[in-house]
Amino acid sequence: MSIIYGERVRLRAAEREDVKNFYVWVNDPDVTRYLSLYLPMSTVDEENWFNSMTQRSQSEKTLVIEVRDGNGWKMIGNCGVFDIDTIGRLGEIGIMLGEKDEWDKGYGTEAMSLLVRHCFETLNFNRVYLRVYAENLRAKRAYEKAGFVEEGRLREAVYKNGKYDDVIIMSVLRAEWIAQMKEK
Repeated sequence: MSIIYGERVRLRAAEREDVKNFYVWVNDPDVTRYLSLYLPMSTVDEENWFNSMTQRSQSEKTLVIEVRDGNGWKMIGNCGVFDIDTIGRLGEIGIMLGEKDEWDKGYGTEAMSLLVRHCFETLNFNRVYLRVYAENLRAKRAYEKAGFVEEGRLREAVYKNGKYDDVIIMSVLRAEWIAQMKEK
């Protein structure tokens, strides 16, 4: 797969040297507040994760999110597709924006839009879905801007930071995405 370019964001394949940033991010409580990570991760844990990720199919490998930075690019997070169902032509997607100084600038929405486009145009999906904690209102709004609609709620399905929270299932269908693209 080649690099996926948007207006201000690009998605590229993750490289071994990216692991040092991933390690910092997955150990930052602000970054992992709404992720399914519960315990501190070691550099060895992150290296092992990277090694296992390289064994996945090309479609399920992690992508790095980068934004323009002068004449170059700055890594701000990662995203990817997983649990691909080749019969139903669907998969789940996820995102982590690790550089907190880049939050609330619309980069997450653009990255998700690029990932959704990749799912429909490259991977030939019919449905893309994700899970988001109910109290993560900022992410939910970003996903809605990227075309996702709420389709279900798993009540008190996650326990984190001493309390239970609902998990919202959101999705976008190919026909909905095509209609949205025609409106733009």
